[in-house]
Amino acid sequence: MAAVLLDLAHWSTWAVCAVIKLPQLAAVLAAGSARGLSLGSLVLELAGFVVFLRYQIYYDYPLQTYLEYPIIIAQDVILLLLILHFNGNMKQALLYAVMFWGGWYMLTLRRWIIDLAMNLCTLISAASKLAQLRCLWQTKDSGQVSALTWSMSAYTCATRIFTTVMTTNDLIVLIRFITMLILNIWVTATILRYRRTKKTN
Repeated sequence: MAAVLLDLAHWSTWAVCAVIKLPQLAAVLAAGSARGLSLGSLVLELAGFVVFLRYQIYYDYPLQTYLEYPIIIAQDVILLLLILHFNGNMKQALLYAVMFWGGWYMLTLRRWIIDLAMNLCTLISAASKLAQLRCLWQTKDSGQVSALTWSMSAYTCATRIFTTVMTTNDLIVLIRFITMLILNIWVTATILRYRRTKKTN
């Protein structure tokens, strides 16, 4: 039974992650605007994903425990390019590309670097969520921010808590997913709150 639940958690996580950013991308494209989206939040989220993926590969964890990360990273890169485009900052794209490729290489120069980066990864990812929350609180407008995307992120964190306990039982990874689950729920609730407020005005 546990093996069936584990497979279900893996498959559902991959399925959700295959489309996780599509509602957000569709909202931005339909509006022709990145209003409400925090560039800082997205960059921090990408950094957290890159570190997490590199850590999983470095320690040769089972592929099924991190297969969704290349898919999410690709979608985040597209979203980053759209935000830069709509904000008129496309020249920064090259800077971000160099920064992320350099970081990918530097992470595994020494074992202590990847271990330290993974310990900081939770703080980086938490900072990305808090940056989005701050943006929402300041504008009091959810703009083009997709509640569906954030709720799907909460779901994948919940399934990854389960799969981590059942496979690697890595405490650092567990703490990261628990923290991200709480913050993803908080961001989703904030988006829905400001959307409701806007409709009643």
